[in-house]
Amino acid sequence: MATLAQRPVAPATGDERFFLRAAVLMTIVVVGGFANQYLAGRSTFASPIRVHIHAFFFMGWVAIYLMQNIFVATGRLDLHRRLGWVAAFWIIPMMFMGCYVTVVLVRAGGVPFIFKPLQFLAFDPAIVFTFAALTIAAVTMRRRTEWHRRLHYCGMSMLMGPGIARLLPLPLLMPWTWEAIFASCLIFPLVGVYADVRRSGHAHPAWRYGIATMFVGFLLTEVVTYSPLGTALYGAVVRGSPGASVAPLQFGSPPPIGVTMTGRP
Repeated sequence: MATLAQRPVAPATGDERFFLRAAVLMTIVVVGGFANQYLAGRSTFASPIRVHIHAFFFMGWVAIYLMQNIFVATGRLDLHRRLGWVAAFWIIPMMFMGCYVTVVLVRAGGVPFIFKPLQFLAFDPAIVFTFAALTIAAVTMRRRTEWHRRLHYCGMSMLMGPGIARLLPLPLLMPWTWEAIFASCLIFPLVGVYADVRRSGHAHPAWRYGIATMFVGFLLTEVVTYSPLGTALYGAVVRGSPGASVAPLQFGSPPPIGVTMTGRP
């Protein structure tokens, strides 16, 4: 520990500076989105334990992503590598909890009124699995730094959906709420492309693959939502539950004033 404490801290330059600033901004957006819901009285900490576990792993990833960029920007690559292996296994409970909480909410008939229930059932797991695919690719290419950091960045951009959604005026964007969220997530990698072009005159090819993977997740969501396969999937998930009485492709009614939108069964 003394050795680490005495090691000089290198200033962030070039790519490192951009990715660090982006990580800080992403953290602010996510925390700000959830804080906004709480302060507006639309969410509560009085939620089932599964919601808190879900929040622990997903907010934990935001913290991991921020710390990883701080370690790189300050030259602490040994800590970056150690935390990287924790992060590699961290995505496993994230995938499970993301799907589990979504299914429970759909079965309870508690999908927020701003989303079509079937589309919600499709896009929540799509976000998580697209994020996981990009993250696994980034870990696989950890020795190719330029690819590694950009694929991680695209994965984090996809994961920004829930935080961004809580800052957007989604009721005013109906019936294109999911599409608006995805378009907002795309802003981050597009800014990354612009930063590359401005700095070096061309965009790194990793952006092409990262953005394409994000679009695959988006298109799969649309296909599942408006296909017989999606209808069958929805029916299988809600069978024997209150959600069975909820039309899969119809928006719900806004909750009464004073009723929270999160923290439900």
